[in-house]
Parts: sequence; C-alpha cells; structure tokens
Amino acid sequence: MKYNLTVNIDKASGFCFGVVYAIDMAEDILAHEDYLYCLGDIVHNDEEVKRLTDKGLRIIDHEQLNNLHNEKVLIRAHGEAPSTYQLALENNLTLIDASCPVVLKLQNRIKNSHDEDEQILIFGKHGHAEVVGLQGQTDGKAIVFQDLAELDDVKLPASFTLYSQTTKSTDKFYHIKEQLINRGYEVKANDTICRQVSNRYGDLEKFVVNYDKILFVSGKKSSNGKVLYDVCKKYNDNSYFISNIEEIDMNWFSADDKVGICGATSTPMWLMEEVKSFLLHH
Repeated sequence: MKYNLTVNIDKASGFCFGVVYAIDMAEDILAHEDYLYCLGDIVHNDEEVKRLTDKGLRIIDHEQLNNLHNEKVLIRAHGEAPSTYQLALENNLTLIDASCPVVLKLQNRIKNSHDEDEQILIFGKHGHAEVVGLQGQTDGKAIVFQDLAELDDVKLPASFTLYSQTTKSTDKFYHIKEQLINRGYEVKANDTICRQVSNRYGDLEKFVVNYDKILFVSGKKSSNGKVLYDVCKKYNDNSYFISNIEEIDMNWFSADDKVGICGATSTPMWLMEEVKSFLLHH
C-alpha cells in the first residue's frame, strides 16, 4: 500500500533546558578529551545515550564510582545525594555538575526548610535517580510513594510535608494532596513540579487533536514520557508510544492520514526527525 501521509513534529517537544545543559557540557568536554565518565544514563533515552557513548561517554553506576579515582565524572540533570559528593572528595574525583537548577532548588528546600523531626513524603518513582537524590537530602528518612495505596499500611504522623518529583503529573499531585487531607492529615504541600514539563500538557493537548494518528517518541525509562504520553492518549485515542523507528507498525495508518510526532523532555529532536523521515518514505 502506498501511503500519502502528512507528517508534522510538535515544535514544543524535545529536550528541556536541564537536559540540553547536561548534554552540551558532555559534548564540550568530549570535543577535546577521549572519554568522560557519567554517573547513570545522561538522559532516559537509549538512542541519545548511544550517540554520546559512541563519542566517548562512559556510563557508570554507583558501585563503579566507588572504585574510580582521579577522574572527571559528570553528574547528570537528575542530581545526586550528598553521599556522592562526599565520595568524590575521598576518591579525588572532579565532578562536572550538570544537575538541573529546578532539581537543585528542590533538594535545597527538602534539606533546609524543615525541623529535625518533621516527616517528609515524596511523591515519586521508586529508584528513580532524582528521587534517590532527594531522599538522600533527608538521610533516607523521607517516605517515597508512587501510589496512594502504598500509604495504607504506613503509620503517618498527624502532620507532614508533601513534595513531588519534578516530572510528575500536577493533577495527580493535587489529587493526592486532597485525598490525604480527606483522610484527616494536616498536609503542607509543596508543588515542586517543573513547569517546563507541566506546561507541555496544554501544548500537547492542543497539538494532538489536529491529527488522525500520533506517534509519541520516548525512552521506556522516562518518567515524564509516561506522563506526557497519557496526555496524548487522553486527547487522541490513536496515540502510539514508540522508542525508535523499529517499533513503527505501518498498519496503524490509513493512506492519507495526518500524523503528529511529539516526545518527552528527554527525546532528542534528531530522533523525531528520523521518525518523520521514515514515515514520509513509506
């Protein structure tokens, strides 16, 4: 079947400033050095990680960091716990800190705006790099939860402070706050969701209604990818989540479809361009 698709990329999609900052920093160093260590995936997008590892970026985990001495290590946009900075001092590591300013501000608030005995709750994804860094600001005392049901069996004090991972859904955050207040708790809620992410909900909503089909391009590990894809699906039921061109099924399309391409804050523009090119040549 010969397709005659009209394909447009959402101009508001693609890297947020935190990711741009981290990748620019890595590329500047790799332009005149053979390699650079990076603690964890520089961005939750496998295609972009591969592009940078081909240039000499070496992704390491915390265990490998323990055994590293006298090297340069990039801290990605998600930020790190205080223990990482302590280890860097002990191992004579030079940290190139590309922590996102929004995340740093949140870390600072969690660390410095509370009494010693105040209970902190963080609405976020278990094990996510940003959440691990946030919990580290509380010496691991904060309670992390992804879903309200997780708190059913937890004995909470009458009053506590609620924070959110920066890439979570604003609606869900306020729904959780309301539910906890309904359960009789006194909740001091700090909306710490990044507006670069949450402002995209409205942009996407306006974008996806203009197309027959939507291809949402994102890495599987991306937290904001899941949130933003849900927005697409809500306003256009014919939305498909893909990570690369290999996952495209041409059976999704009719001959003269208008197709919109959009992505997460961790989706590179070159990848969305590649998807567009693939569709136009089929």
